Amino acid sequence: MKIIILGAGQVGGTLAENLANEENDITVVDTNASRLRELQDKIDIRTIQGKASFPGVLKQAGADEADMLVAVTNSDEVNMVACQIAYTLFHTPSKIARIRQAAYLKNESLFANAAMPVDVLISPEQVVTNYVKRLLERPGALQVLDFADGRVQLVAMKAYYGGPLVGHELRYIREHMPDVDTRVAAIFRRGNAIMPKGTTVIEVDDEVFFIAAREDIRAVMSELQRLDDDYKRIIIAGGGNIGLRLAQAVEDQYKVKIIEHDMERCQFLSETLTKAMVFCGNASDKELLISENIEETDIFCALTNDDEANVMSSMLAKRLGARKVRR
Repeated sequence: MKIIILGAGQVGGTLAENLANEENDITVVDTNASRLRELQDKIDIRTIQGKASFPGVLKQAGADEADMLVAVTNSDEVNMVACQIAYTLFHTPSKIARIRQAAYLKNESLFANAAMPVDVLISPEQVVTNYVKRLLERPGALQVLDFADGRVQLVAMKAYYGGPLVGHELRYIREHMPDVDTRVAAIFRRGNAIMPKGTTVIEVDDEVFFIAAREDIRAVMSELQRLDDDYKRIIIAGGGNIGLRLAQAVEDQYKVKIIEHDMERCQFLSETLTKAMVFCGNASDKELLISENIEETDIFCALTNDDEANVMSSMLAKRLGARKVRR
C-alpha cells in the first residue's frame, strides 16, 4: 500500500516506522530536513521536504497514486487543507487527519466530503479525555472500553478477597447472575494470559477482562471485589487541552477543582468552565493541596504536559491522603 504521512514528529515518525515494517511504500513529508534525514537513516522510506498543504509538494510525494494520506502535522489547519487538496486534486481514496482543537470537532458535518473531506478523525486529547471519564464512571476498574456506541463495555479489574466469584469456577457466574449476559474475555495471572474456560477458577489478584451491557457492568464488577463508592470530589492537575476537556465533561456530575500554574490560562479556564473551581498554582505545592482538602479528594488526575510533574504531583497527592490517583 502506498501511504503518505504528513508530519515527521513523534507520531508521524513512529507511524512511518511501524508501517514500513509491514512492507508498505511510505513517503514522509515535513519542513524539517534534519528530522527527515534522521528517519531515512533508521528506516527505508522516501522523504519530501516542504509544506504539507502545498499542492506541488503533495504531487511530488505521489498523492495522485497514493492509497492513503495521513496528516499528523502540528497544525490542524495544515492537516485539514492537505486532506482537502488530496481529495479535490488527486482523488486520494483514504484521508486521515489529526485534529486537536475542540472548536473544530464540535460539528461533525464539517468533515463530510461536501465540506472538509476527512475520512477518519484522530483527536488524541479527546481519546484521553474519554478514557479518563470512563474510569471515573467505574471506580475500581483498570480499563474501560466502549463498544456499540457505549451500549456494551469491556472492563478490566483486579479480583480481591471478598469477591463472590473469587475462588470459584467461572461457570458459577450464571448461578450468581442468571439475568445478566456477560463473558470473561481474558484473564491475566502473574503477568501471563490465560484463556478462560467454564472450569477456570478466579484467583486473588487476577486481572479479569469481561464484557457486558453498560447497565450490567456494576453487577459483574461486584462479583470480583467489594465495590468502591462512587467518586464525588475530583482534583485535576493541569488546565491544558485534556484537563479542560475533562473538566467540561464531568463538572456537572462531580465537584471539580482544577489547578493550573499559568495565570492567563487560569483566566481562560474560569471564563470557560461553569461549575469547576480554578486555582492558580503548582500541583506539586504541598501547602496548596492541603489547603484544598486533598485528603477528602476521591481522585486526583495529573494531566499536565510534563511527565515528571505528573509523577511527582501524583505521589504527593497519594501521600497526603487522596483516595485514588490517575496520570
